[in-house]
Amino acid sequence: MEALNGNSSDTEIHEKEEEEFNEKSEHDSGINEEPLLTADQVIEEIEEMMQNSPNPEEEEEVLEEEEGAETSSQADSVLLQEMQALSQTFNNNWSYEGLRHMSGSELTELLDQVEGAIRDFSEELVQQLARRDELEFEKEVKNSFITVLIEVQNKQKEQRELMKKRRKEKGLSLQSSRIEKGNQMPLKRFSMEGISNILQSGIRQTFGSSGTDKQYLNTVIPYEKKASPPSVEDLQMLTNILFAMKEDNEKVPTLLTDYILKVLCPT
Repeated sequence: MEALNGNSSDTEIHEKEEEEFNEKSEHDSGINEEPLLTADQVIEEIEEMMQNSPNPEEEEEVLEEEEGAETSSQADSVLLQEMQALSQTFNNNWSYEGLRHMSGSELTELLDQVEGAIRDFSEELVQQLARRDELEFEKEVKNSFITVLIEVQNKQKEQRELMKKRRKEKGLSLQSSRIEKGNQMPLKRFSMEGISNILQSGIRQTFGSSGTDKQYLNTVIPYEKKASPPSVEDLQMLTNILFAMKEDNEKVPTLLTDYILKVLCPT
């Protein structure tokens, strides 16, 4: 009986160990058996990861904007601190109970602070308004310069096309005149009439044969490139020269000389 009991107990222990082993194997196989992904699913996951990942260029742009904002706000940091301190003082003391319990010297000190803050803020407001007017004027000058520059370039283009057309027409007329002269009695090679025609033709080409030719439109404005962009005063002078060129005004040489002496070769 004892032998049978020992064998049965050994069998039970063996079966129990086998069950635990099978359960563990099934559990491990269940963990490792993950569904295989298709190629499209893998691509979609990669695209999601790329979309969710931060863009280094965008981060750099954000950092640059933040640095620029910090730089521009440094000038006003002191004033903002004063405003915050004064606002805190007002919040603490500007109540009926707070003012009621303040002494005369404290009220006088608070009044001095308020008056000083009003003066500081008024001066800052005047400076900011003046700066705004300067920026608006600078913007107007730049817009005027760009506008007249484009107008001059367009007129120069029109003149080039007109001169090209005239040269073409002149070439055709010369060709036809040569054909007509070939059918007539030839003149003497060095006659006075031929020399006179040549001189008159040269004069017309040099000074213009009609009032439509622009004498100052193609004036070359000397310009020296510097490290800093042109000032508002320089742009105003250039704008005046360009406007005179567009109108073919006789003031172009005077304006150009003034620009050279004041901007390019200041004494």
